[in-house]
Amino acid sequence: MPTDVLAPLLDLPGVADAVASARSAVDEVLWDRGVRARAGEVVAASRMRGGWASAAIDGAEVRPDALVSGDALDGSPMGRVVGAALAVQVETPLLVDTFGRAPLQALSRLHAVASAGFVDDDLRGRLRTSDDADDPMRLGGLPSYAEASRRTTQLATVLTSPTEAPALVVAAIAHGEIAVLRPFPWGSGLVARATTRLVLAARGIDPDGLTVPEAGLFAAGRPAYAEALRAYASGTPEGVARWIVLHAETVRVGAAETRRILADLV
Repeated sequence: MPTDVLAPLLDLPGVADAVASARSAVDEVLWDRGVRARAGEVVAASRMRGGWASAAIDGAEVRPDALVSGDALDGSPMGRVVGAALAVQVETPLLVDTFGRAPLQALSRLHAVASAGFVDDDLRGRLRTSDDADDPMRLGGLPSYAEASRRTTQLATVLTSPTEAPALVVAAIAHGEIAVLRPFPWGSGLVARATTRLVLAARGIDPDGLTVPEAGLFAAGRPAYAEALRAYASGTPEGVARWIVLHAETVRVGAAETRRILADLV
């Protein structure tokens, strides 16, 4: 067994091309003078749109204008999920350095932020200790809490080990593992989607959070997202490749969303 478990994934069908395309799209955005000139505004809008999309993926889709005005944060069940998604967006950039050296600590903090008001305080930021977890994506096939704990800990080891794999492959695996394992009793999906941002920032692909990978997931649609995650959960080379390719495509589309943000600011 190779010690670098992620590098061979680049050789799966379609992965290298999808990753290269996504990386090129992100690089173009980062070198865009218009984007850099208004980076602060772009980053703020990226977080807002990312939070909106992440909540919508979990079924809490509100009108964008209601999000901007604050009317969406009305204390309703959907409004509370939207608030949680936005809180995660605010917290994510503060955890980039922590994630690089202690991924579990960063993920636990994200969950603690996301789950405020949804689980008892003593469960916030802690891996689940039962075989129950929310499943807004209707993925099914929930791993046992023991397996989820083991694999989440293993993921942290992988994320802090040297690898020749591109950051986009690392991001796909980190996101896929958290989304499929659902290691927290509530909000694992919000944490999983934020994990993509953490990896891209920590590994220098999108250090400032200018792109909107969540928008790419929303554009792909819940059915395609869920099916790709189920394929990943199968553990087959074809299933893993399918997920990495879709994830890379959502990053590419998320880079295009940055240009739409810039156009809206002009």
